[in-house]
Amino acid sequence: MPKGRWTSGKEHQLIGRSPIKVGHLAAFSVLAAGLMALGFTTSPSAARADIPASAAVSHVVSFDSNGSTAEHVTTAQTVGSFLQERGIVPGPDDYVAPDPQTPLSDKLAVDYRAAVAVDLISRGRTLHVVSSAPSVAALLTQEHVALTAGDRVYPSLAATLSPNQTIRIVHVARWTRARVQPIPATTVHRVVYSLPYGKTKVLSHGRTGLRQTTVRFTQIDGGKIQKRVLDSHVTRRPRPRIVAEGVDEYDAFMHNRTNALDKTSYVARGEMQMEATAYTAACSGCSGITATGRRAGHGIVAVDPRVIRLGTRLYIPGYGAAIAGDTGGAIRGDRIDLGFDSLSDALRFGRRTVTVYRLK
Repeated sequence: MPKGRWTSGKEHQLIGRSPIKVGHLAAFSVLAAGLMALGFTTSPSAARADIPASAAVSHVVSFDSNGSTAEHVTTAQTVGSFLQERGIVPGPDDYVAPDPQTPLSDKLAVDYRAAVAVDLISRGRTLHVVSSAPSVAALLTQEHVALTAGDRVYPSLAATLSPNQTIRIVHVARWTRARVQPIPATTVHRVVYSLPYGKTKVLSHGRTGLRQTTVRFTQIDGGKIQKRVLDSHVTRRPRPRIVAEGVDEYDAFMHNRTNALDKTSYVARGEMQMEATAYTAACSGCSGITATGRRAGHGIVAVDPRVIRLGTRLYIPGYGAAIAGDTGGAIRGDRIDLGFDSLSDALRFGRRTVTVYRLK
């Protein structure tokens, strides 16, 4: 009988195989029948047909949701399906990275920020914005809002956005300016006995001074401009204009006295008729320093302290304002010695009776 055919005995053999017993074959047939009864197939390809190829594939994803980061194990295939697993359906203004169509892979970082509505107030205008920007600074960049160095933003640029938040920009403009202002020169009138009465002569034209002032200007949101002086100093001191006035004759001297009465009486405590002489700092035996420590010269007069107290302010028509600042051995009672800057003026004055006003 050819090979591979059943024999008439209790055993058989397969071509190229060692013989197996009939009992083994019977046991295998029973096992196969049982498996088929339970719904299994004996075909290897048929056994895998009902199981999806990706069902057993999972990934560990790092998920940042509105600033909160956590790791998740998922079997989702794309970023979009991963978000759907978490009940998130991105809106048109929401931020998703990477793109929802991106396939998931291990350690992939997924970032999601929901857009919120905020009010942006700038220069008196309110702009309603829906944005998923991560911070106030990013929102301003997104809306093309430029800031200057002095501008203030509330809340701060680093703050995150929250729903229905109000963001206010205070625009502050600052600038400085230096201004040079003139300081007028004063005019000093000096009595000169060498000039005829009524004549004047300019001894010095003087000079206008200069003051430089630096001012800082501040304007907030286009409102009222505020000024603050940062520095002010004199760059050139003024020089007084000196005018000489002639009082050569005694009649002119008395004329000055009459004209000055109305101007001085309202500030005078009283008047005295005194015998006046003249002296200079260069007189014989003089040191140039008065009894009160002042420098002798025009405006310093010697008096009897028992009659006029030292330091008293006086006015003598034709001579001018004076201070009782010196004494003298020959100055007793109603005598007064008027100081002059030059010997010629003192000699020209000579000796005469004057009215002396004590000022209040």
